Amino acid sequence: MTYALQIAVVGAGVVGLCNALQLTRQGYQVTLYDPAGIGEQCSRGNAGHFATEQVFPLADKALLPRIPAMLLDKLSPLRIDHQYFFRALPWLSRFCLNMLPRRFKHHTRALRALNEAALPAFRRLLQDEFEHNIHLRGSLLTFEHNRVDEIRGVQSKYQQQGVAVELLDSEQLRTLEPELSARIQYALYFSEVGHTPDPYQLSQTLYQAFIALGGQFVKAAVTKITPSESATGHPSLPRVQVTTQTHGSHGFDNLVLATGAWSKTLCKQLGYKLPIEAERGYHNMLPALNNLSRPVASADRQFIMTPMQHGLRLAGTVEFAGLDGPPNYERAEILLTHAKALLQNSGRLNQGDHWMGPRPSLPDSLPVIGPAPAHPNIYFALGHQHLGLTQAAITSELIAQCIANQTTTLDIGPYNIARFQ
Repeated sequence: MTYALQIAVVGAGVVGLCNALQLTRQGYQVTLYDPAGIGEQCSRGNAGHFATEQVFPLADKALLPRIPAMLLDKLSPLRIDHQYFFRALPWLSRFCLNMLPRRFKHHTRALRALNEAALPAFRRLLQDEFEHNIHLRGSLLTFEHNRVDEIRGVQSKYQQQGVAVELLDSEQLRTLEPELSARIQYALYFSEVGHTPDPYQLSQTLYQAFIALGGQFVKAAVTKITPSESATGHPSLPRVQVTTQTHGSHGFDNLVLATGAWSKTLCKQLGYKLPIEAERGYHNMLPALNNLSRPVASADRQFIMTPMQHGLRLAGTVEFAGLDGPPNYERAEILLTHAKALLQNSGRLNQGDHWMGPRPSLPDSLPVIGPAPAHPNIYFALGHQHLGLTQAAITSELIAQCIANQTTTLDIGPYNIARFQ
């Protein structure tokens, strides 16, 4: 009888779920751990945008001169809690260093590689469920000014990275999306972009496929990971012990850590530095309103509107206020102010349901994907910042290839946690 490796996947967000399903499909015995349940954090409240066009790191030197005004503007997409500023300062300093041209180009190449492979990987993973969960209608980036040469310059930057993008004038734009306001002068149309009508349902689809193949779920927080040698299981492989407060300790042949913004403590236990920050985002879910056909982002306002099964989701903002600080739902409320400016007949729009979730952001805008340098049976799949939904499936393919000792389809060197050590 062939021995099936036993693998623990820690974290049941969309990245962890993709890994759990991918590895179960490969014939491994997989146990998934999460204290909150299935897809209950960022994977529940994200913008639902498979942002494959976002190949540029957030650490862009063009951002620097805008930061002071952004911090003073109540409607700005950026907020830093004054009580948290000094705790965030080391991360922000590293973020600024990554604006150096050489680093920016390196990180752009690495993001582009993941994003180009993202949707094909989801099609392979979801199989017959792909079209039910992902709509390929493209997305729009709008501009409320008529500096067309400037907008063409933005378009050219994307085109140089192989991103399919068209420039639309106001007439072409409203042919595509009639409900958009006349104040929008131009838009960039990214034609090879997708969105999900329900991010939470996508997580549930992945989970049900995982369970149907024999996967196991434990609703518990992993408090300790202990790499060790053991005589049980496969005799030639090292084992890793997973401990929870409610379910004791269990041994596995391999472990995949996909704990998002909550990853620092477990990485530190294992001896790895992880300069991760909880970059908090908000959404405002407007019920019974679905007057767009595709995601519409605003270059001027830095937020996005996504049509979903149960209404229109307004999402965005960046807030540095710590992982455990209370939500500041004023950040969600201002999204409605922006939506009213971009939609016709906006007088009928009222505040919807508010949500906050912490994005797992690293200062170079790249995730950590691949084996732990000092622990060959532990793998990282975390830190995807704004692109966790987008990059989840391709991450799971790369992790599965690592576990199988196969050559990865992408060079995973840029995503190695060793870059922070």
